[in-house]
Amino acid sequence: MNKIWEFFDTMDELVYVSDVDSYELVYMNQKALRTYGYQSLEEIVSRNCYEILQNSPVPCPMCHNTELKQGVFKEHWYYNPILKREVMQKETLIEEDGKQYHMVLAFDAGNQEQWNRMMNLEARINQGVRVALQQETPSQTLEVLLEYVGKALNGERTYIFERNENGCDDNTYEWTAAGVTPEKDNLQNVPPEVCANWYRNFQIGRHIVIKDLENIRENDPLQYANLKRQDIHSLIVVPLYDDGKTIGFYGIDNPAERSLDYASDMLQIMAHFIISSLKRRNLIRKLKEMSHHDQLTQIGNRYAMNEYIADLQNGQSLGIVYCDVTGLKQVNDEKGHAAGDRLIIDACECLKKNFGEYGLFRIGGDELLAICAGIDEMILWQGVSRLKEDLEERSVHMAVGGMWTDDSNGRAEKLITEAEKRMYKDKSAYYQKFGVDRRHRT
Repeated sequence: MNKIWEFFDTMDELVYVSDVDSYELVYMNQKALRTYGYQSLEEIVSRNCYEILQNSPVPCPMCHNTELKQGVFKEHWYYNPILKREVMQKETLIEEDGKQYHMVLAFDAGNQEQWNRMMNLEARINQGVRVALQQETPSQTLEVLLEYVGKALNGERTYIFERNENGCDDNTYEWTAAGVTPEKDNLQNVPPEVCANWYRNFQIGRHIVIKDLENIRENDPLQYANLKRQDIHSLIVVPLYDDGKTIGFYGIDNPAERSLDYASDMLQIMAHFIISSLKRRNLIRKLKEMSHHDQLTQIGNRYAMNEYIADLQNGQSLGIVYCDVTGLKQVNDEKGHAAGDRLIIDACECLKKNFGEYGLFRIGGDELLAICAGIDEMILWQGVSRLKEDLEERSVHMAVGGMWTDDSNGRAEKLITEAEKRMYKDKSAYYQKFGVDRRHRT
């Protein structure tokens, strides 16, 4: 999708956009095109909005072009001579590529009761957005949004699914009404074939509305079985796009029947806030990952080590493996820093192979550390022995010092210091045998 307004292409209400200065139409959604008797945008683009929408040779007398403001919707009622019924319009000013446009959402006001319900729903959703945006984290924002949507539409469950790196779908957020069984834990790594039909619709800008689950029993049996197991009989699902790519979807299960006709519009509008919060969450995760991980080896850094130590539980055993890559300076001097980096990576791979299930950290240029919470003493020393064998096979040498205690209660820092001392003894023995370490420590 290239323009902001194209997100509304499948809405059940009329949406059209015109140039503020020239009155030329630049967009009508699918519903508007069908309602006014057109097949494609090419038939209406560059024609004047008052000509198409009002069958008028001059601008409409109730035109609000000069009164519109960005971020503010102006509402008014009028009788449309082409549609031959009362219509309620919401109009606002938007900017795209440096130009100003007049965007209109038109609602059929023929059913006053339905209109009143929709206005009440909109008010509740708006309140939900305000509360959600006040939350401290993007994840909290998403949880509040799902709760407000679920309650406003009287649904049993609202959720967000995100496509993972394997091409499967993960249920990452969920809200359930009282008495409804959560399904989030059961809906991880959902095979792509289950939602394949949905994604085909998402690719052409469509959303999913199932008013009766039995309607898809024959043409979508995998999804039918998936939903039937969850006791779902109706749902609305809206795609989530990022830069034109479908990254997942969100929706509501078993909403109130009277909400089905207009709930999809609300969900599509809310999708903007969902996507924005997901992108902010991803950015924060990336920044945290960068601040906690060593970029060369992808294991934790000193900051991550401090957090790991702070989270250790008293009463559990603790093992420390303190390592120093020997000969690094000589490799850097003689073969270049790329070769030195390769040496560090090889040493780290050996450490990962033997202690990868524990906390691994790079705390200096050539210093690596494994903090093994809950490890048995024999397992620790067996791991150290295997580590040295793997290092020898790779022609990598690390000085290694280990320590173990049966109770980590406030002793982690002391154990690290003692393991470091043992590592220096091992390192000293290496340089006595193979050469002098030209680095000096105070």
